[in-house]
Amino acid sequence: MIDRDLLAHLPIVRAVARHGGFAAAAAHLGLGTSAVSHAVRRVELGLGQPLFARTTRSVAPTEAGAAFLAALEPALDAIESACDTVRGGAGRVTGTLRLNVPRIALAMGLTEAIVRTSRAHPDLVVEVTTDEGLVDIVAGGWDAGVRLGGMIAEDMIAVRLTPPCRTALVAAAAYLAARGTPDTIADLMRHDCIGYRRITTGGTYAWELVERGVDVAVQVPGRLRVTDSLQARDLALAGCGIAYLYEPLVRADLAAGRLVAVLPETSIEEPGLFLYFPRHAAGAPKLRALVDTLRRLHSEPRDTAPGGGT
Repeated sequence: MIDRDLLAHLPIVRAVARHGGFAAAAAHLGLGTSAVSHAVRRVELGLGQPLFARTTRSVAPTEAGAAFLAALEPALDAIESACDTVRGGAGRVTGTLRLNVPRIALAMGLTEAIVRTSRAHPDLVVEVTTDEGLVDIVAGGWDAGVRLGGMIAEDMIAVRLTPPCRTALVAAAAYLAARGTPDTIADLMRHDCIGYRRITTGGTYAWELVERGVDVAVQVPGRLRVTDSLQARDLALAGCGIAYLYEPLVRADLAAGRLVAVLPETSIEEPGLFLYFPRHAAGAPKLRALVDTLRRLHSEPRDTAPGGGT
């Protein structure tokens, strides 16, 4: 017989593993730290093995804990999915939809999709984690993530969030007046270029450009580095240097003259951003609600959509 009291504590055990500690899990669950600690101890006593190694600085699964969690994750996911499906069949979309996305995705259409989904389904909670790294959404407990089309694993389902879009090199007019406007890619070596630091690997991003029909990757110089495109845009607007951005992010700035296009002939076209999620989650009503909203948005006329595609 399965201990029914122990079953009730299993989601708390999973939360401790996902969030890396008792306090973080307690904050996520809306419980006290002592309640979380008690729940974990109750499960450990029931199983006869410690699930976590605790120090003053960290909490990590033991070998037995890691094996238990590996089996526990899909089981709890299946239970949650079954409950959501039944509720969805009754016309209700409930639960918490957890998304891991780069900040740029919010500015490029995801916020609108979330707002519409939330208004249509008042019992649904949408929780957004902004993250510029390449995370494992399944291991981290997220329902879906957002990435460029070419960066999504083949075993995932991808739904278009944005049309394909071009990149753009931009700078403030005041910066160009002071430093000059580059005429070639080689001229970038004499400028302050606002670079990107990759969170996942720690390396710097080489700007992907086109030179006389040939794709090139350029490691640019500069005194400023950021981890997301919106930071780069802000610094470019402040006159700090040349930024490498997606054109839709700065279209209004270019039209208003707040920013000036630099070397437009070197820009490349990216496939656009996609919402992605594991195949086994595709039937979850909470995820279907967001996907349906995205598809409706792409079916609507959009005068400003680059490329005109979906």
